Amino acid sequence: MSSFVVKTKVYSGVEAFQYLKNYDIKHACIITDPFVESSGMSKLLTAVLDEMGTEYRIFSDVIPDPPIEVIVEGVEKILEHGPDAVIAMGGGSAIDSAKSINYFYMRMENVKKPLFIAIPTTSGTGSEVTEFSVITDRQANVKHPLVDELLLPDIALLDPRLTLSVPPTVTADTGMDVLTHAIEAYVSTSATDFSDTLAEKAIEIIFEYLPKAFDNGNDIIAREKLHNASCMAGMAFNNAQLGINHSIAHAIGAKMHVPHGRSNAIILPYVIAFNAGLRVISQDDNSYAMGKYAALAKLLHVGAGSGRQSVKNLIAKIEDLEIALDIPTSLRGQGIGEEEYKKFRNDIASTAMADACTASNPRKPTTHQLRELLDMCYYQTAL
Repeated sequence: MSSFVVKTKVYSGVEAFQYLKNYDIKHACIITDPFVESSGMSKLLTAVLDEMGTEYRIFSDVIPDPPIEVIVEGVEKILEHGPDAVIAMGGGSAIDSAKSINYFYMRMENVKKPLFIAIPTTSGTGSEVTEFSVITDRQANVKHPLVDELLLPDIALLDPRLTLSVPPTVTADTGMDVLTHAIEAYVSTSATDFSDTLAEKAIEIIFEYLPKAFDNGNDIIAREKLHNASCMAGMAFNNAQLGINHSIAHAIGAKMHVPHGRSNAIILPYVIAFNAGLRVISQDDNSYAMGKYAALAKLLHVGAGSGRQSVKNLIAKIEDLEIALDIPTSLRGQGIGEEEYKKFRNDIASTAMADACTASNPRKPTTHQLRELLDMCYYQTAL
């Protein structure tokens, strides 16, 4: 028995902000980052709020990998205002921060639940439709995932105009995060026909439109497609969960501060090889993971006669995409020194093993196997 739930109402397309006028918002708290505010991007939102006669305050102290201290400060700010709407606007860090701030605010006594609206300015995390958030303990150098239905935004506004200024490197990294979300949801032990359908469409969109947006950031059609794919992949993994690709990326981000999407991209081919058992000579071609990856290879027109060869072709297609996006194919290629890598290797493996995402991975790893997998990612071992 399984379930599939989508609670967030999604409005998409150019001028999606206009849908805010359907709601009676008198007092809003906007949570964003300094760039969104200083660049004038937030004016697309505040102009509509001004038309609506909505009073608002802006909290723009959000930083990447939002630390606990910023969350506490945000809760204090929102308590001062008591808004009837909390609006998150920005990339993954801004939306994660807003989700955490709103979550802890709602857990206080005598607080009325505000309408929670998420407006992503990058196409990557899918955070606008998920019940997940990640906050960072900077003292312990650890990322803490939060999972609760209260973290789900009520409304998501997907306006592709917000992504036109995203630079190529960030476009590539966030796009590969979408791809990883979709692939991990697809092979998850909790996958369903419903999550598979969304994951498959997101994967097709990424391969067709990510290179176009990377080459021409002003391609509004490509930007809109990527924004939609990010949201669809978010819906897929919010229901089907993720896997060790994200478990490892979370730990690498906390220990070595590699951008999340970049970590996922580098790791992805190696995780696919591990899950499919390509280095296990006796691996059955009909295994669950190999079968799912082979189905993706067929979807992308690189299927072959055997499951093993289909998986290899899928990996090659992903590597070709990464090369086209100027993404390194190893952790060493990312600029991580060997001494630094060896210093954190064991901690990363142990942390990844304990990560919640590991539970739904199609192949159950040991900590030793994760260390071996990390070595492959660092030294670029042939798959």
